[in-house]
Amino acid sequence: MRTLVWFRGKDLRVADHAPLADAARRGEVLCLFVLDPFFFAPARARRLPHRMQVLLESLEALRGNLAHLGARLLLAEGRSVDVVPRLARAWKVDRVVAQRWCEPFARERDRRVAAALGVPFELFEGETLTPPGTVRSGAGTPFQVFTPFARALRATVPIAEPLRAPRRLLPPPVDIPHDDAPLPTLASLGIARNERLPGGGEKPARARLRDFLATNAARYPDERNRLDLDSTSRLSVDLHFGTLSPRSVWSAAREALEDAHPAAWQSWSNELLWREFAHHVLWEEPELLDRPHRRAFEAFPWEDDAAGFAAWQSGRTGYPVVDAASRQLLGEGYVHNRARMIAASFVTKDLRVDWRRGYAHYLEFLVDGDWAQNAAGWQWTAGCGFDAAPYFRIFNPVEQGKRFDPHGAYVRRWVPELAQLPARWIHEPWEAPPGVLAAAGVVLGGTYPRPILDHAARRDDYLAAATALKQR
Repeated sequence: MRTLVWFRGKDLRVADHAPLADAARRGEVLCLFVLDPFFFAPARARRLPHRMQVLLESLEALRGNLAHLGARLLLAEGRSVDVVPRLARAWKVDRVVAQRWCEPFARERDRRVAAALGVPFELFEGETLTPPGTVRSGAGTPFQVFTPFARALRATVPIAEPLRAPRRLLPPPVDIPHDDAPLPTLASLGIARNERLPGGGEKPARARLRDFLATNAARYPDERNRLDLDSTSRLSVDLHFGTLSPRSVWSAAREALEDAHPAAWQSWSNELLWREFAHHVLWEEPELLDRPHRRAFEAFPWEDDAAGFAAWQSGRTGYPVVDAASRQLLGEGYVHNRARMIAASFVTKDLRVDWRRGYAHYLEFLVDGDWAQNAAGWQWTAGCGFDAAPYFRIFNPVEQGKRFDPHGAYVRRWVPELAQLPARWIHEPWEAPPGVLAAAGVVLGGTYPRPILDHAARRDDYLAAATALKQR
């Protein structure tokens, strides 16, 4: 049997890759990646500079890993819905296999490919720990809140062990007529290389997982919210591109932590389950990428504050921890989860800018720009997503900074114009005495902006609008 394995940008690995493992057991394997202009057209690629860098590195690594097994990653240019059926016919394959995605646009892509193929198209799980739609309440309905979802998954759904990589694959048969399209480079796409980004591919991903479990994982429950400490795993990029499978991460972390550090296992595995919840939610409600789960929020009086939104995007709001988060996003394509919540709360509840605008901005620059998690996180913070009653959760940027960046190290790294301020004032420089500001070289309204809004007043405005909406 000749099987076409279609790699699609979120499964760039050979270990625990169900479509590849299944195909290897059945005979000839052809491995394909389609350079779809939806992502790879230079104008589009330049809008996703961080993700594109890691994607290209991961593709190069996948090509090398497949070559090591004896196979070849075949590259073709064009729209996937056209290229895959055409090559399946030209290469006389018996079936096409791929890893399932949960996003609505991906489901539509797969529907169109299946309709155009003259051979079976089989989708395998692997993006999540369990197939989306399989975790249900006692009444048989999808969960609306994370905690009972996580509890049910832990109690009732076994997580399968990861699959080993095939030991050997056959090279493409000689009757396959195909000249590979060139894999783009950052230079050819007009993207400057960013040395701050994580390396792409399975080998760096495994090293990140191994290093986290050996060092910071045990301290995770106590330090996970600290902005000034490097205590998180940074594995979100690897899970997004599939250079590590969720099952591999779950299995390795459980083995390392469950007995030796049970609190760390409980806390960190909950992060994997939150990712799981976001994907299951999107599967059940595909419109969540552009519509609020709480439909009443479609009538929320968002404001079109172009100047405020631009200040937030560039890190010039005058609130140091908010600005640090914005600059970290632009600088390294990553934002600590606590900082993401602070930044998202500021733009949706202080500026009252529609959450979809913040969501879109983050998707452009996040190296781990995952549609399901990003939408779920933004809706949760905005108050319109899956949760019991989050609309009244409004983060105070000063207090959040003091609590989770107590010495100001996070702000000093990303807002260097404040680096000489004492920790007492670094999260509210407008309160610092003139002599302290002068000694630190800070000129409010000059070297660093004054706050663009009064948080307390804007908090009250948001609460009034959200409460009125809730009572309708």
